[in-house]
Amino acid sequence: MTQGSALVALVDDDADLLHATTQLLELAGFSVVALDAAEAALAVVDENFEGVVVSDIRMPGMNGLQLFDRIKAVDADLPVILVTGHGDVDLAVAALKDGAYDFIPKPYAGERLVEALTRATEKRRLVMENRRLREAAALAAEGMPLIGEALAIRRLRDTLRQIADMDVDVLVEGETGTGKEVVADLLHRWGRRRAKPFVALNCGALPETVIDSELFGHEAGAFTGAQRRRIGRVEHSSGGTLFLDEIESMPPALQVKLLRVLETRSLTPLGSNETRRLDLRVVAATKIDLGRPDQRGDFREDLYFRLNVVTLRIPPLRERRGDIPMLFGHFLGKAAERFGRPVAAVNAAVSDYLQSHDWPGNVRELAHFADRVALGLGPEDEARATTAHSPEPSAALPERVGQYEAQLIREALRDHGGDVRGAIDALGVPRKTFYDKLKRYGIAASEFRNGGDPDTLPGRGQT
Repeated sequence: MTQGSALVALVDDDADLLHATTQLLELAGFSVVALDAAEAALAVVDENFEGVVVSDIRMPGMNGLQLFDRIKAVDADLPVILVTGHGDVDLAVAALKDGAYDFIPKPYAGERLVEALTRATEKRRLVMENRRLREAAALAAEGMPLIGEALAIRRLRDTLRQIADMDVDVLVEGETGTGKEVVADLLHRWGRRRAKPFVALNCGALPETVIDSELFGHEAGAFTGAQRRRIGRVEHSSGGTLFLDEIESMPPALQVKLLRVLETRSLTPLGSNETRRLDLRVVAATKIDLGRPDQRGDFREDLYFRLNVVTLRIPPLRERRGDIPMLFGHFLGKAAERFGRPVAAVNAAVSDYLQSHDWPGNVRELAHFADRVALGLGPEDEARATTAHSPEPSAALPERVGQYEAQLIREALRDHGGDVRGAIDALGVPRKTFYDKLKRYGIAASEFRNGGDPDTLPGRGQT
């Protein structure tokens, strides 16, 4: 039985019983912090503790009931399971009425404790999940941009602040739905150009005859039907920022015109002999790697090099799964405000779906899912669609979750060349939790260093 990231603080002054129970719970898949005194537990357990507390009642010094009272004062939602002798049942029942999660009378079967812990850890997981979502919703109300604590996102925010005031053209790479326009907008709002227009155009959304006029404008009478002068998007953005989304879709003929505009910082509209100087900053976005000839197609190489002064890459959600709860909370808060509804609590089905889904549509797909949850629509249809892609469908759900968690840890180590700190930042988990998981899944970080990949070695299979 695998409990995923289930954490237990086990408190008992009986060394033999503490050791035996620790072994029992570790065999059941729990991560155990064994403590021989209530005072030691208070140094470990706080409002950010992700797990459950199991404590004997009869202990010297601070007893289990006093420990429960102290923990309740720190975090009333933290589940505490009390282990009682025959004479302490009445006290345990009173504690249960006062908010203790459960009590287990001695002697007890190991399955009874495991069952109670399984339920309690699931409750704690949902409590912590909803807290993070409420925090994210508060950040949403404050308008926090580019949400996430993954190392790649933190570095991206830092880079945006460094170059926001610099007059350099920027190429933003990212899959569909990763937030390329958000990055372009931040470059504009965080820089000196924020008082001038932010002008956006999707190069793949307009036919060639229209996009030419939209970009470069024309004079009245320049062609049949041109009854009035039109200021194009390029000229209108002068002093501000021009955002060209899906730049790879721009027709070749217009690429030539854009290249000249970028090189001369000037424009001569159709039907005019006047050259107009431009104070131009271009942010172009693409969902492909324009640096690769096999992906570039008919996109001009010289235009790519002209745009590629600074290239920023936005990681997809699958590379920063630790940010998903925070992002979801942000979108859930915005959806609740937009629909005039309270922020919905996240149940187990929604939480499981957030962690198990691959999110091919990235942040955009996550935002739409938050809209549905805010409207009271659950993830049942999406969950059914993804079950066929889960690892080892014949395994029990906890085992499948454990397999998937181990896979994410290996991927993070592989991506960071075995660097533990980088993997921890990418996954967004506490250091102790990360090392506990390495031990549980038998993963050695050293095997991923110097380009190593243990899954490619002879005799090693994929997990």
